[in-house]
Amino acid sequence: MNREASFNRSDTLVVVDSSRRRRNLIIAVAVVVIAAVALGVMFLGNRNQASGPAAAAAAGKGKNGQIPVVTVVVPGQSQVAGIVTGSGALAARRDQPVGVAGTGGRVTAVLVDAGTWVRQGQVLASVDRSVQSQQAAQLSAQITAARANLALAQSNYERSASLVSSGFVSKADLDNKRATRDAAAAQVQVAQAQLGATRAQIGQLDVRAPTSGLVLARAIEVGQIVSPASGALFRLAKDGEMEMRATLSQQDLGSIRTGMSATVTPLGSTRSYTGRVWQVAPVIDPQSRQGEVRIAIPYDSAIKPGGFADVKIAAGSTTAPQLPQSAVLSDENGNYVFVVNGRNEVERRSIKIGSVTEGGVTIAAGLSGQESVVLSAGPFLNPGQKIQPRRQAAVR
Repeated sequence: MNREASFNRSDTLVVVDSSRRRRNLIIAVAVVVIAAVALGVMFLGNRNQASGPAAAAAAGKGKNGQIPVVTVVVPGQSQVAGIVTGSGALAARRDQPVGVAGTGGRVTAVLVDAGTWVRQGQVLASVDRSVQSQQAAQLSAQITAARANLALAQSNYERSASLVSSGFVSKADLDNKRATRDAAAAQVQVAQAQLGATRAQIGQLDVRAPTSGLVLARAIEVGQIVSPASGALFRLAKDGEMEMRATLSQQDLGSIRTGMSATVTPLGSTRSYTGRVWQVAPVIDPQSRQGEVRIAIPYDSAIKPGGFADVKIAAGSTTAPQLPQSAVLSDENGNYVFVVNGRNEVERRSIKIGSVTEGGVTIAAGLSGQESVVLSAGPFLNPGQKIQPRRQAAVR
């Protein structure tokens, strides 16, 4: 018997699609995976936050979690030579201007040039003396005439004196002859004095060195008309002595005394010269608050007056900590060092530098000398960082 399937309008037909079921399953699995990943990220983030203090504590550790070993030094107190540094100009210790002492005239000869060593009284230049020479010749002739008059007056006086006793010459006539003789003698002296003055003027037409020394400058040429108003024709360094005129602050000036040793280095030169302080300025410039120290140095051809130089003055000694230059750091806040506290942590300590020499840096303020100071690893450390200090003996 065949049965036919029949559907009423009130019946519902359900059709199941297998491909849609598969797609829904894949979507569900993907959602589960994404949720699991999100939970893992949240878990790791909370773990990192929880381990933050531990990571910070380990920040100072090196590879394999080891605390870095850093060399430190305890500088103590050392006897350090006090060094005052400064700069200034080079000059002749006694810069002597040399000019015309007489009436002047036309220059006929210049016998020296700049850089020439001369002795006291040596002729540096000559001025024409033709007129003065004629005057000297005239005065010399006047002396000859005056002496002749004197000789005649003396003979007349002696002849009259011999006749007074016989009554041929009165005593009044004898007195008259004596006066004539004395006047003639005075005329001789006047003429001699005039000749001496003229010869002295002729001598002044020679420009001579007032002292022995080195000619620094020449401002005269042959044919030039010179006079006392012409100013300095030569400049002379007495005995060739040189000096440096260092400008120092009021504070540094107070520690300088005459006789202190100094080392002068001309600008651009690798050679230094040893000198001594021979004068300290008695006053301070009210504008700059600085004073001048004059340091005598021996002559050398490399020392050029008018040049510039640096100086280091040995100003006694002082007791202070001394560190190698590698231990001293600086930034926009000033000079500082790193010291290690009792917990082996790095601390920044501001300092004031005294002097810097080949032996190291003198610390004027900021350290007592008993601190453990980081020797050379300062640029790689941070304040608060924990280290393992390794002490090194201080250099004395």
